[in-house]
Amino acid sequence: MDGGAVKRIAALCAPGGDERVFEIGAGTGALTRALLDRGASVTAIEIDPDLVGVLGEREDLGSAAIVRADALAFDYDAVTTDPWCAAGNLPYNVATPLVLRWLELERPPARIVAMLQRDVVDRLIARPSTPQYGSLTLYVSYAMEVRRAFVLGPGSFYPRPNVDSAVVVMERRAAPAVTVREPAFFRKVVRGAFAYRRKTLANSLSLALGIERERSQAALSSLGLDTEIRAEQLDLGAFGALADSLA
Repeated sequence: MDGGAVKRIAALCAPGGDERVFEIGAGTGALTRALLDRGASVTAIEIDPDLVGVLGEREDLGSAAIVRADALAFDYDAVTTDPWCAAGNLPYNVATPLVLRWLELERPPARIVAMLQRDVVDRLIARPSTPQYGSLTLYVSYAMEVRRAFVLGPGSFYPRPNVDSAVVVMERRAAPAVTVREPAFFRKVVRGAFAYRRKTLANSLSLALGIERERSQAALSSLGLDTEIRAEQLDLGAFGALADSLA
C-alpha cells in the first residue's frame, strides 16, 4: 500500500492523536509506524510468526505492543478500555466475521477503520432494493454509522491485486439506529430474512427460522407492507418493526 494511503488511514483512526488502537494484520509495520507518529497507543496483532519477528526487530516500533494472535480468537474484552479503535487491512475471508465479532463484544470499538475489498464495502453502505443490500448491511448499520472514506485501485499495491480496495470508517452510534424489544431476535430475523434471497421474506423466514408464513404475512400486513415483499425491500426501521411484531 502506498505511503499516502497509510497516513490517511492512520489519521482516520487516530484523529485526536492519543487514541487506543488495535491494529489487525500489522505485516511489516507501515501502518503501525504511522499510528505511532500520530501519538496513538498501538497494539499490533499479527498471526504470522515471521512477521511478528520482523515487527519485534524494528526499533522504531518499540513503543507498540506486538502480539502474535489470531484476530478472530483474540480476547479483546480482556484488554480493551472504552473507547478504542480497530484498524487494519482485512483479508476477504476474515473481514465479515471479524467485524461482526467486534460488534458483539462487551466493549465494541468506538471506531473501525478498515481496508477491505471494494465489494465488501459496497455491501456495508448499500441501500435497500440493491443487489449489495443484505444482512451485513443491517447488522452493521444497526450499531454503527458507516461511510466509505476512499477507494484504492490495484496500482496502489505490490504485488498488484485483481480487485479494487476501499477504506471504510464505522463510528459507533450513541444508541442503536432503531429501538427493538429483543436485539438478539432482531438479528435472528435479519439473518433469516436473507437466507433465501430469491424467495419472499415470509417464505424465507419460514424456511430459515420455522416462522409460519401466515404469521409473517400478518405481521407485514399490520405494518402496511406487501405480504409478498422480499427482504431487500425493507429498510432498517421496517426490520425493527417486523421483529417486534413477530417477537
